[in-house]
Amino acid sequence: MLRWRELHPYNAVHVVRIERPLDRPRLAAIVDRHLQALGLTGYVLDAKRGRYAWTGGPAETELTVQPGGALPMQVLGRAIEQALNTRFERDGRLNPFRYFCIDNGTWFHLGVAYDHIIAGGDSIAVLLEGLVARYCGAGDETPPPPPLDRYPPTYRRLFLRHAWLLVRGIPRLRELAASCRRAVRPAYPHGDDPHNAFAYFRLDAPEFAALARAAKAWGVTVNDVLLAMLLEALAPLAGERNPAQHRHELAVASILNLRRDLGVDPNRTFGQFLSSFRVSHPMPPGISLEQLARDIRAATAPIKREKLYLQSLVAIAASGALWPFLTPERRRRFHAKNYPVWGAISLLDVNALWASAGGSMPPPEYIRAVPTGPLTPVVVAATTVGEVLHLGITYRTAALTAENIDKMAAVIVACARRLDQ
Repeated sequence: MLRWRELHPYNAVHVVRIERPLDRPRLAAIVDRHLQALGLTGYVLDAKRGRYAWTGGPAETELTVQPGGALPMQVLGRAIEQALNTRFERDGRLNPFRYFCIDNGTWFHLGVAYDHIIAGGDSIAVLLEGLVARYCGAGDETPPPPPLDRYPPTYRRLFLRHAWLLVRGIPRLRELAASCRRAVRPAYPHGDDPHNAFAYFRLDAPEFAALARAAKAWGVTVNDVLLAMLLEALAPLAGERNPAQHRHELAVASILNLRRDLGVDPNRTFGQFLSSFRVSHPMPPGISLEQLARDIRAATAPIKREKLYLQSLVAIAASGALWPFLTPERRRRFHAKNYPVWGAISLLDVNALWASAGGSMPPPEYIRAVPTGPLTPVVVAATTVGEVLHLGITYRTAALTAENIDKMAAVIVACARRLDQ
């Protein structure tokens, strides 16, 4: 992430809907006190050596407000897009959080943009739960929370714990390389602009329930079905693929959290614990969503069982050895050329996180935007809240247009609705 944010902003955004009128001074004061109590102030980054520290002090909260007007979701979408593309300082003492509100009178959206190097999505969800609880309750009188563990175990400890799995998985790196050579590379027809655009849609309760029922009936996970839907949606954008040609498969990735592997508690530990894995499929004409999901499950089951997602971290480390010798232009194209992935899914269960953090019930809306980076042209942030699946799509405008994204969303919704018939 430090390497990627040198190329362009690498921010993520979370937004929660709060069913109270906005009192900006009170909210800013609650944010200040909460961050200071948790120890999330005075952030200092030494990017050259890959080190950071939380040194304490005042929170210095940035909180902007704008009216929602007649079209609050459009205003929110523009605010999210701006937050995605506004760079944080690259080094030194910096504030890695920016807060914004979309005021709709009797309720408002509270958003936080954060430098993605500091935390994964679960840490931010727990942080927002605490802010919402204090704003909607007796936040001024509530005792401050205890400080978080801000220096959690690193991946080095994870590798040592699973050394045998890493060694046993080395031959799989050859399979991964072969799969990458079979996959169609994503195209960036509009140049090298790193700008991330944003679009939002959702699967309402009947559609999401149908998806969950189908996953259970097919013996796959909800994430497997979402990956299948993403492949369905991307296939028309990837163009015609001749199975007789060497590059004919379509690849997508799944972003996952390694907290369980590291043995850390999301409510008491703040940090970054992400990895990913990749699946590729030839996508023959006429394949059913059920068969596609089953094929994906056949690929993802051993990845999870044998923890092959650790190999992704090894591959990223290996690419880091090459990075200093690449020109800026080759850095921007390195992953698209050597690790072709057309899209990715990032799934977050806010219901579980909200409950484990002490929330009485999940918020009415929770929307996320995940940066694409140089790895993939589109990322779908899928967030379960109540009985609804909120889907925030971040995409590189150098690769895709708003019309492309509208068609993708329509395919995913159509797949979900077919499941409900």
